[in-house]
Amino acid sequence: MNTHGTPHEPPAVAPAVLWPTRPLHWSVRRELWENRSLYIAPLVVAAVILFGFLISTIGLPHRRRATLLLDAAQQRAAIEKPYDMAAVMIMATIFIVGVFYCLDALHGERRDRSILFWKSLPVSDFTTVLSKALIPLAALPLIAFAIIVATQADMLLLSNAVLAANDVPATTRDQLPFFRHSLILAYGLATLALWHAPIYGWLLLVSGWARRATFLWAVLPFVLISMLERMALGTSYFGKMVTYRLMGHMHRAFALPPKGHQINSLTQLTPAKFLSTPGLWVGLLLAAGLIVAASRLRRGRGPI
Repeated sequence: MNTHGTPHEPPAVAPAVLWPTRPLHWSVRRELWENRSLYIAPLVVAAVILFGFLISTIGLPHRRRATLLLDAAQQRAAIEKPYDMAAVMIMATIFIVGVFYCLDALHGERRDRSILFWKSLPVSDFTTVLSKALIPLAALPLIAFAIIVATQADMLLLSNAVLAANDVPATTRDQLPFFRHSLILAYGLATLALWHAPIYGWLLLVSGWARRATFLWAVLPFVLISMLERMALGTSYFGKMVTYRLMGHMHRAFALPPKGHQINSLTQLTPAKFLSTPGLWVGLLLAAGLIVAASRLRRGRGPI
């Protein structure tokens, strides 16, 4: 009973603490939820690879008997080739998915007018753009790693089952140590994502700027500059620079073996050389600038 004649006041409730990374965390989860092709496309490719490998097991015992007549290095190369091809195909799919995701990341929300809703939420433009950049830089490499390891494990089980049924020595388990190959794969995916960071930053910037034909606007400037340089100066330095950014990380991140051999040893990883490459840090600085520019561009953009 209140003897002083004043109503009871409700107990004070402390305001919820919002961690600075929480909006970013939920923004990344939203991107993964809304863009299911990020993992459906590589899963479809993995299913096609497994189907093709299943068909190829028809002649596997005969091929394995012929392989066992080779020396140890040639045996390893022949046995590991299908697994390496599967990894390369899934990684190529992941790269293509990342390119088209970035091209639609900011353009799509302006096209379907959902940008009006997302801007009404207490999430900054920089957090939104950064969450979209983290998809190709962090989420897709993790997705690729999980799918590649699962695919190669299924291929190994199929291979061993077929060989055992035909009384052929199943040496695949010894020739393909999964722990070592998983470390090499994780390292390769991480270095590739860092090397391609400015590409994804550029695509996000184009996605936030172009009103239509984002792919054309992303590619056309590089084609025109290369053509003009070739016609005016007779050189191709710009084209070589673009090629360097697309495929130049292999010679910095790995000590490549002779042609026809696979990367199968941890001693072939060269992280010190990769991290000391000026092109890596120039690319990361450029990527950071492009992401900041894309976030500032989004601030003043509305529906198309």
